[in-house]
Amino acid sequence: MPIYIYWGEDDFAMEKAIADLRNEVLDENWASFNYTTFPPDYPNAVIEALNQAMTPPFGAGGRLVWLMNTNITQQSDSNVLSELQRTLDVIPDNSHLLITSSNKPDERLKSTKQLKKFAKFQEFGLISPWKTDLLVKSVNDAAKSLGIKLAPNCAEFLVEAIGNDTRLLYNELSKLQLYLLDSNQPLNVETAAQLIQNSTQSSLQLAGAIRIGDTAKALNLVADLINAAEPSLRIVATLIGQFRTWLWVRIMMETGERSPQAIAQAAEVRNHYRIKYLQQEVQLLSVQQLISCMPILLELEVNLKQGAAQTLTLQTKVIELCQICQKRRQ
Repeated sequence: MPIYIYWGEDDFAMEKAIADLRNEVLDENWASFNYTTFPPDYPNAVIEALNQAMTPPFGAGGRLVWLMNTNITQQSDSNVLSELQRTLDVIPDNSHLLITSSNKPDERLKSTKQLKKFAKFQEFGLISPWKTDLLVKSVNDAAKSLGIKLAPNCAEFLVEAIGNDTRLLYNELSKLQLYLLDSNQPLNVETAAQLIQNSTQSSLQLAGAIRIGDTAKALNLVADLINAAEPSLRIVATLIGQFRTWLWVRIMMETGERSPQAIAQAAEVRNHYRIKYLQQEVQLLSVQQLISCMPILLELEVNLKQGAAQTLTLQTKVIELCQICQKRRQ
């Protein structure tokens, strides 16, 4: 009774895992008989999916039943719970039930507890923009899966250029794969820079311009990002991640902490060798200045999510942030 619970916000990674599961379970010649999906608006979707999963597959291969974007692990329902208790342990071994959701399962619910007895849970979460070491590992893993060799520092460049967007990462790597088709040479930074639009790097450059209070440069970078169709919420996510890291590094510096490992742990920077560079970046800023920036960034995020004008909102808040960071010069 193979049962899978996939959840998380990384749609692309989840879609890839679902495609892999389909290829593993289904026989191509019998897929139309043995593959069934139940969208969230399907009447009695959970019960119907469980009943379908109880049906042995026709012909060769296995059966795959996909219960899409369901709230089965977020809301409790006595009828659904009864059906889970009745069917989960008797689903045929060659029938596979896949349950997906963007939300984290609520482990307090009886339905979730019942599923945990039989199902394999797998999270597809986006890596936080400031966790650069995990992003570098993700880039290296993706490049390896596509047969792309990366030269030193190329993975770091790709992280700066792409950020935590898994779909964009694979799209850009696929483009680079075509470019390198007849070459056995590793992909270097110079080649990657010519083929990839460096939007995330521009977001990090925007954070750097704000940090030194260079309003003109910051506004130019905002314009460049908007013209490049960079999603405003992705820009804000990068800024929040960077300022959060700077804040924790500065707090640890002012408390007298000198251990790079301890500072890295507090700031959630896995590579402690980055700490000395981060310390240099915040040398001229106080804890209070960095604290004052956080509510503005969070307000910016809220305003954009509520539909505020993208360009004007970004420009206004960037100016406010630059003014805060300029105060050290007065």
